[in-house]
Amino acid sequence: MGKGKAFEKRPRKESEPEPGTEESTNQIEGRNPVIEALKSEHPINKILIDSGDKKGSVVKIVGMAKEKGVMVKYVDRKKLDEISATRNHQGVIAEIAAYETVELEDLLEKTKGKEPFFLILDEIMDPHNLGSMVRTANAAGVDGIIIPKRRSVGLTVSVAKVAQGALEHVPVAKVPNIAQTMDRLKEQGLWIAGADMKGEQLHYEANLLGPIALVIGGEGKGLSELTKKKCDFLVKLPMEGAISSLNASVAGAVLMYEVVRQRKTKEA
Repeated sequence: MGKGKAFEKRPRKESEPEPGTEESTNQIEGRNPVIEALKSEHPINKILIDSGDKKGSVVKIVGMAKEKGVMVKYVDRKKLDEISATRNHQGVIAEIAAYETVELEDLLEKTKGKEPFFLILDEIMDPHNLGSMVRTANAAGVDGIIIPKRRSVGLTVSVAKVAQGALEHVPVAKVPNIAQTMDRLKEQGLWIAGADMKGEQLHYEANLLGPIALVIGGEGKGLSELTKKKCDFLVKLPMEGAISSLNASVAGAVLMYEVVRQRKTKEA
């Protein structure tokens, strides 16, 4: 494999988290995410259910909760509306222990003896982008996601909602420094491929086989200059229309599945 190289901010109150550093949520909303949480043995304190809804997948949720000894409480829908962060709770909210992140070394230990496939997200601030990439990462067999501790959205309720239960299956590591983390991964034999519109190779022409970490940059500005320099090579997606770029989660999905395609082709 070859290598290549307008608004005024208001003062932040002491009690407010710094943007991009939101802590993990203590509730998850929506029927499918709650079902996935129950399946994965994620610690659940109790489940709140709309008292006027006792049909369909709600029956399944109640049955699973009873089997696992999780308390179910029926409440007025207005109560759910009041505490909902997504405004799309579907009549079900689970109060859970916060989603925990793991250490980088945990990811490396987990992938010993195999060819790791990691996703590095460089300053992704939109919870919908992060949640979407977590969901795609799970579907594509990604072994772990790496995000920075600062200047990145955390594992919030909005992220969990978009991920549709995938946070239960894809470990996420928070690291203090993305550039140093990339150096550590290189020491472990991984190739680092960055997504950049000025990349040297089209994604389907680049060799993405072997131990690999894909790096996706933040919304709007993409990869930082330092992150680009730390990549072994940069890949780009062909843009044939009038639009010059793709949403971060869409670009990430295309690249993740290119890794899947190349690995499946090699196995055939």
